Amino acid sequence: MSTPLAERIRPKNLDDYISQRHLVGKTGVLTSQIKQGIVPSMILWGPPGTGKTTLANIIALESGRPFHTLSAISSGVKDVREVIEKAKKGDGLFTTKNPILFIDEIHRFSKSQQDSLLGAVEKGWVTLIGATTENPSFEVIAALLSRCQVYVLKPFEKRDLEDLLHRALEKDELLKSKKIKLKETEALIRLSGGDARKLLNIFELVIESESAETVTITNDMVMQKAQQKTVRYDKTGEQHYDIISAFIKSIRGSDPNAAVYWLARMIEGGEDVKFIARRLLILASEDIGNANPTALVIANNTFQAVTTIGFPESRIILSQCAIYLANSPKSNASYIAINKALETVQKTGDLEVPLSIRNAPTKLKKELGYGNNYQYAHNYEGNFVPHEFLPEEVSGKTFYEPGNNAKENAYRNYLKTLWKDKYNY
Repeated sequence: MSTPLAERIRPKNLDDYISQRHLVGKTGVLTSQIKQGIVPSMILWGPPGTGKTTLANIIALESGRPFHTLSAISSGVKDVREVIEKAKKGDGLFTTKNPILFIDEIHRFSKSQQDSLLGAVEKGWVTLIGATTENPSFEVIAALLSRCQVYVLKPFEKRDLEDLLHRALEKDELLKSKKIKLKETEALIRLSGGDARKLLNIFELVIESESAETVTITNDMVMQKAQQKTVRYDKTGEQHYDIISAFIKSIRGSDPNAAVYWLARMIEGGEDVKFIARRLLILASEDIGNANPTALVIANNTFQAVTTIGFPESRIILSQCAIYLANSPKSNASYIAINKALETVQKTGDLEVPLSIRNAPTKLKKELGYGNNYQYAHNYEGNFVPHEFLPEEVSGKTFYEPGNNAKENAYRNYLKTLWKDKYNY
């Protein structure tokens, strides 16, 4: 069986590396460091197929560092310690200081496995490059994260994916054995979802399915071939984001049947239980919010429970939570409110805090008017008194607009009673 196209044309230097210009373009934050051989320990965070492994290899080659790789799926603490010992002694593969240790899917390492890296990274025995598709703030222990720079890799843009296809036609000897005309690329790019490896897998699959010496790639042809052979190019979990998207949208759309179906797909596919529970926790606030505040409590308890228990029993807890959330009334009012507030802050900058609600811990600040005329709500009937809490420039701006559900309609009526016409409720 031949080496996959994605591997055959894997770039070996920065000049051939497509995309991630914010990191390794002419003015990228890593470019000069790599060329000078000054490489910090880092975590490369991005979706599948964005070039994390390729970038790690290029960093090692360009900086002249010895390179060793471990997979978090198949390696344990013993493997990590063996590599570190070799690095300390300069044995075998490691012949210079600061060799690079690349750990793929570092989010799958347990706390003890990540702990085993701390000393080596801190003392400079190895330069760690970890690759992850998950948010390192959740999946990498704080002590290790504090010793690493985190660089975010973005999904490939359309022009990058088109460049990659043309590069494959120009560079790959096996593709050159046929006359290939790339007439249309939209279907290839849409199916790839910004994943370069997936794009090349589909591209190769389509070409291999044609026996003719001359092949013209069209959108209709790609869709027909890809739908027939989906399983062949989806063995590495590249549906990960599609299925979690379907799961979340099913719950948001109040369909518990679809929700448990997509949950089952993830469980059967070996999805990380914490990843599923974390997405439920986010959804409980983003899509349900104050329409049913208990949803957040249920989701948080679910996260805690499945983290402790694990599979297979966690499937029951996840199912209960997913069904509860699907059956809950929905509101994204809190989500919209914070986005509106952030947009206003970005546009208006650091507006002054009104003097009346500033902190006045010293005599000087009191003399300057800090806290003057502040009205303590509990001193008034109903524990409320109209007061100005926003900067003058945005006074009266409504960020939170209650959703149309029983709970938030009650909030709306309550706020209308308090604030009269100040806010648009």
